[in-house]
Amino acid sequence: MNIKLMIAVIAAKLAASLSRMFGGKGSSLPGVVARRIYQGTLRDLAKQARKDIIMVTGTNGKTTTNNMIASVIASTGCKIVINQEGANLITGVTTAFIRYANWLGRIDCDYALLEVDEASFPKVLREISPQMVVVNNFFRDQLDRYGELDKTVTLVREALKDLPQVHLILNSDDPLVAQMQQATGHSATFFGLAPNQRPATGSQQTREARFCPMCGEELQYENYQYSQLGSFVCPGCSFKRPEPEIEGFAIETVGSVLNASVKYHQAMTTLSIHTHGFYNVYNALAAFTVGSLIGIKPEQIAKGLLTYRPAIGRMETFFYQGKPAILNLVKNPTGYNEGVNSLLSIAGTKTVFMAINDNDADGKDISWLWDVDFEHMVKANHEIELFVCSGLRAEEMALRLKYAGIPLEQITVIKEMEPAIKKALEGPGKLTYLFSTYTALWSAQKILLALAEKEVPHAEGVSSIS
Repeated sequence: MNIKLMIAVIAAKLAASLSRMFGGKGSSLPGVVARRIYQGTLRDLAKQARKDIIMVTGTNGKTTTNNMIASVIASTGCKIVINQEGANLITGVTTAFIRYANWLGRIDCDYALLEVDEASFPKVLREISPQMVVVNNFFRDQLDRYGELDKTVTLVREALKDLPQVHLILNSDDPLVAQMQQATGHSATFFGLAPNQRPATGSQQTREARFCPMCGEELQYENYQYSQLGSFVCPGCSFKRPEPEIEGFAIETVGSVLNASVKYHQAMTTLSIHTHGFYNVYNALAAFTVGSLIGIKPEQIAKGLLTYRPAIGRMETFFYQGKPAILNLVKNPTGYNEGVNSLLSIAGTKTVFMAINDNDADGKDISWLWDVDFEHMVKANHEIELFVCSGLRAEEMALRLKYAGIPLEQITVIKEMEPAIKKALEGPGKLTYLFSTYTALWSAQKILLALAEKEVPHAEGVSSIS
């Protein structure tokens, strides 16, 4: 029995209880406490996983992908450890293991499923050796924290190089991700979308990666899915989009369900997930790939994905007096652009709520809002009846909308969250779409839970309200 580990876990569990007692989530503090008492806490807890440790990293979609993988694996009856709420720094990863441990520091789990922040990825890998790592995408994000995109990509690439052995699950459509197999020498399985899957309504977004990560020549594209994701080839070297072993196509949204056909190893199947958003097909394909690699049958993977429920702010759906409201986390230009596309893909009139904070977790620099294609909404603003801007930087959000061409009479500024959300819910649109940055998200969800009813999807595909 490891006495130091036991003391660290007991102290951490007490800290979690105190955190929740005072209104906190207890998603990071326990890890801080445990690591101060015993630095080997994470290492000792992680090695108790009987099968694989699977990590998910990259810029957008980490929480959703990790939770989809969890839905797939849990559907087989396997026991898991997961940082489900998205606390993805090393303290949050440590907390996840503590949450599943008993008071003696023992964990009963088959798989550990860990979403890991890109900047924390090297630190976590120094204490845990995963068997699989999923890399979804790389986009510019929180420049005051991460720095330029090249720095983030280099952090992940060099950390992977230091691993003696790992299998990579890579997005073939992102050149910054697709390079990881060649750059690290590790084995890899690729997932992606068939060419030209993007609906015609997609905006012309800023491309994050114009140049070949191998030789520096400007990449050529046959088509784009969004941002730099698409069918690329470098004219200066042999680097090009790898052929994905798992490929999605025929994407459609029916009600609150996103459907996609999947081609794998000369066979085909259909996946359905209870969420909106074109980009979520990539997350589902990553989960499908992981499930296939660990030996889960395709029909079981599809069944598991149908039980997936969005985490906080990942296209959560609520109903206010019978009217739907969707809560969506935004944190960078690409994610916000995809949120706008998702909004515009929904038929009918809308009221839009936008909460922008500039706390440390959000990033102090909010200049990224000027890289979001809000002008795309102007073309469809006859369907958007009202914009409600809230949060610490509500005025700046309203200013950005003004310069995008939104008429001033359609913009309302209410800095306080509760009255702002109530105004949006009671707005003239048949649907309310709520965008929120990190530190406004918990407050937004809490207010929505008090005012509205949350949709609960059932595995058989029928939604209910709780």
